[in-house]
Amino acid sequence: MNNEQILKKLSRRNFIRNAAIAGAGVVLLPSAITSCKKDNDDDDEETYEGHGFKEGVASFDPSQTQIILWTRYTPAAQEVTKPTILLDVAKDKDFKNVVVSQSVMVDTASDYTVHVDVSNLTANTKYYYRFRNEKTMAVSVTGETKTLPAAGQANEVKMAVVSCANFQAGLFNVYGAVAESDADVVVHLGDYIYEYPAGGYGASTATANLNRAHKPVGEILKVADYRERYRQYRSDEQLQKAHQLKPFICVWDDHEVANDAYKDGAENHQANEGDFATRKLSAIQVWHEYLPARVQDNAKIYRNFDFAGFVNLIMLDTRIVGRDKQLSYVDYLTASGLNTTKFLTDWQNPQRSILGAEQKSWLAAKLNSSSAKWQVLGNQVLMGKMFMPAELLLIVAQIAGGSTDATLLTQYNTLVTQLVAIKSRMLQNDPTLTAAEKARVQNALPYNLDAWDGYPAEREMVYASAAGKKLVSLAGDTHNAWYSILTANNGQKAGVEFATASVTSPGFEAIFGSNPQTVASFEQANALLIEELEYLDASRRGYIMATFTANEAKSEWRYVSTINNVNSATTTGKSVVVV
Repeated sequence: MNNEQILKKLSRRNFIRNAAIAGAGVVLLPSAITSCKKDNDDDDEETYEGHGFKEGVASFDPSQTQIILWTRYTPAAQEVTKPTILLDVAKDKDFKNVVVSQSVMVDTASDYTVHVDVSNLTANTKYYYRFRNEKTMAVSVTGETKTLPAAGQANEVKMAVVSCANFQAGLFNVYGAVAESDADVVVHLGDYIYEYPAGGYGASTATANLNRAHKPVGEILKVADYRERYRQYRSDEQLQKAHQLKPFICVWDDHEVANDAYKDGAENHQANEGDFATRKLSAIQVWHEYLPARVQDNAKIYRNFDFAGFVNLIMLDTRIVGRDKQLSYVDYLTASGLNTTKFLTDWQNPQRSILGAEQKSWLAAKLNSSSAKWQVLGNQVLMGKMFMPAELLLIVAQIAGGSTDATLLTQYNTLVTQLVAIKSRMLQNDPTLTAAEKARVQNALPYNLDAWDGYPAEREMVYASAAGKKLVSLAGDTHNAWYSILTANNGQKAGVEFATASVTSPGFEAIFGSNPQTVASFEQANALLIEELEYLDASRRGYIMATFTANEAKSEWRYVSTINNVNSATTTGKSVVVV
């Protein structure tokens, strides 16, 4: 079987193997109405050990009438046959008003995970659920979830937007904060796990004593590796709490497979690590085992959700399904500098795609057919133009690449000081500015070719499809917080972008240091020099609370104070309201 056949087989495999219909002649199973505790005085009963629902519970992909419920069961040593798991769903936490009580299947071929797609639910309604094992008397924690409101059922919608949670980079305080928030749903934009080995990217002296080194110790490549890594992440109490209390809508980014992935490869996949298509297959399989999505084709996770008739949330795959390989400035360097002509020709090629033809057509159709006030794109990567003066590019690239040359930072600071002074004079309409000085600021190129900036022609096509609509891009990936005004090449405003900071992964402070004055200067310089950029937080970890009503969209950038000890308290660094 070749790689294409393997991937097609994966596409046909359905990881959601259980279905439940709420209220369809519910028959209460025994322990739904009796004590779930085992009678310790019964000497005839066998004692079970090591079993249970150790990874907690979770809910995914809510709609007005459906929701996917998840758990994973670890069998006791004495359980030699496939465990029988029961699911209860109720409208009250005491399970007196039960709408589902039925046996569901543990998928032993999918790491003992359980997925149940419950239908016939009531819109805009909170539900409680639990999983249990009649034989061992193991009972999960009680999960809470909520269906989406239909049109007219809600005046506002609250989404907690998160991304980039590196287990060995620090504690998941951001997830704890999300769990304690009043968000209706969590929108996870990817990098739910990281593929790096123990002690690799994310590990630091500050977090060395937290006992959070990656497991398995090596870089994850195979199904068993990815499963162990997901189990480790899902062992985190704060992540478990977020899943227990909030429904999640998820997409993957690159680290669920390998760094800077695209459809045919990845920066962090080497020839000695086996076939990339096989690795991608393994990663996609395990992603669906732990983060199930309601899709027909497991390789195609783009889908949309209607919130109260005024928000159309469109979750995209800008990473795996259709992305052409990223361009690199390194490939255009010559003895005399950057071959700008060749770069611009390749960069502006209208055939370059970040979505793939099928997803692009699907997105255009969804945008065109929706009458919702807000068209919200769940992006992995930044859509806003991050164009910086070209003379800064090579220095920034070297610094970001981990260069230890101390003179680079000095050169960077000198150049930025000069360019900020020129831009300030331009804003003041200084008549003494020369054409050469203006060109230093106006000759700008994209910094991050891994983002939408690397695929500008296709971005314009998306803007054209959304013309006349209220477009909001939600983005992750960069580990830093951004607010940008999206502008088409014709100068017309296309929308706005709310981009979230990471859960734990290090941001620009890992490059420029954590000195508050240095970070503040960097943030201010970028906001001034990058035309679309209105706000940047370059050093804090956090999430976005995006609140939508029929009249406005509000973004609050919320930050935790530390990831080195447990503290889920947040402060709001900035709020923006868009009408």
